[in-house]
Amino acid sequence: CCTVQEEFFPVMRELVARSGDLDHILIETSGLALPKPLVQAFQWPEIRSACTVDAVITVVDSPAVAAGTFAAFPDQVDAQRKLDPNLDHESPLHELFADQLASADLVILNKSDLISAEDLARVRLEVAEELPPAVKIIEASSGRLPLDVLIGLGAGSEEHIDGRHSHHDHHHEGEDDHDHDAFDSISIDLPQADEALLLDALTQLVVQHGILRVKGFAAIPNKPMRLLIQGVGTRFDKHFDRAWGADEARTTRLVLIGQELDAAGLEAQLRAALSV
Repeated sequence: CCTVQEEFFPVMRELVARSGDLDHILIETSGLALPKPLVQAFQWPEIRSACTVDAVITVVDSPAVAAGTFAAFPDQVDAQRKLDPNLDHESPLHELFADQLASADLVILNKSDLISAEDLARVRLEVAEELPPAVKIIEASSGRLPLDVLIGLGAGSEEHIDGRHSHHDHHHEGEDDHDHDAFDSISIDLPQADEALLLDALTQLVVQHGILRVKGFAAIPNKPMRLLIQGVGTRFDKHFDRAWGADEARTTRLVLIGQELDAAGLEAQLRAALSV
């Protein structure tokens, strides 16, 4: 956790400042890293307004797990861990393995071609025991997978990482929680709104109040269809999804997700910006 705060966070802050030039940020941790504190860093206000964790991908060394060692060279891995003062020296490798799986949104069983079908099936079962039911397991040999399998999963890992149990959780009880509080979700109803004004106003709210997600639909004057809006930080996707019903009220309804949100203040600011 301290390594994340002292080393990872400053780098992310620099990347956030250049977010307009970046499509994706790929973070490859060491094989000894604990993913949970890293993902939790994306809940911090300075990061959450610009980034979301598309997915945590855990790569499993299938032959090593089949052999019960969890790493190809367990003695060397253990020696490396003991030399690094930033790493946990107490937890055995199988606990580290379990913690990395517990944070995963996708698991890759790598080197699947190097073990028998029976051993691979056994590894799959062992891995599945450590995973939430929704997490998918795929196989790969030599790490070869199409890029579109790995990018664009849209897991929003920082939103649910606090609920993922890990062996390491108890190590930092009582420490500063770094703003890892529960998220607020507020709903705002508005009349019809100019599309450009609405998106500009929402962008300002995100920047000023660290809003993580914006979801909802808008009624645009003189448009027969409603505008569906999805926002992640300052990035907004929008499209007209369906026509308004004949007896349906043409209103704008938005849900804002973040931490310590002032519902009345946000609605007042949004209405003032739209002059409604």
